[in-house]
Amino acid sequence: MQNQKKCHQNVWILSGTADGPILAERLLKLNYVVFISVVSYKAGNVYPLNRQLHIFTGRLKNKQEIKDFISKYKISFIVDATHPFAINISKNLIAASIDISIPIFRFERIYRYKSNVEIISNFKGLPHEGIHNKNILLAIGSRALCEVASFYSDLGANIFARILATPQSICKGFSSGINHSRLAILNPNKYEGNKLEYHLCKYWNIDYIICRDSGGYSQIIWDEICLKNNIKLFLIKRPEIVHNSLTFSQYDDLIKMIVQL
Repeated sequence: MQNQKKCHQNVWILSGTADGPILAERLLKLNYVVFISVVSYKAGNVYPLNRQLHIFTGRLKNKQEIKDFISKYKISFIVDATHPFAINISKNLIAASIDISIPIFRFERIYRYKSNVEIISNFKGLPHEGIHNKNILLAIGSRALCEVASFYSDLGANIFARILATPQSICKGFSSGINHSRLAILNPNKYEGNKLEYHLCKYWNIDYIICRDSGGYSQIIWDEICLKNNIKLFLIKRPEIVHNSLTFSQYDDLIKMIVQL
């Protein structure tokens, strides 16, 4: 499948801990040199040890930093597997790929919902009627937590939140105005099922859950919990970005395209 000419082509993957390791492993087996960009040291730990795998930690601030990286490491292909809501990095990747004229591919997971799901356009998209005294669990990250919690509290809802166990998220969670007894500090774990989240929703008697349409295992967990507990799930619609790249939702299709080029 892989010929000698492709043995030293460099592929740059920007991803988290779900899709990046799978894509990297498959490309390494085909003898590509793989560069990985992650935002935290912990995220880099899930990747295998391999002399043809190079991991870089930290955020890329602008288009010029991306162009410098491409030039320095002689990147042949870019795979943007970042979070669907990380729109700034995706826009900068697209702009840089246009300037340098190298292929960029977008990978996004597609998930088929099982529960009673409603897509909303933004964080404040829940129907306002009948929301008074409802128990709402926010699983939206910490960036907009204070604003969203305040908005629904003013409508008379009871607000709960799942926040990630990172210093930044914990700090924003405790300063959000949400009662501290209604904060769950935990990271979603696809290997241990959803028992903790399930029991939290039962204990708190949650009526609605709001999370982002990421396609990730966090969303899958909430979907399964909503199905089992007859909870209404509201998914925030993914931002729309005009891509000059091909978008894939299957690993094999993306790998085949890279090999063909």
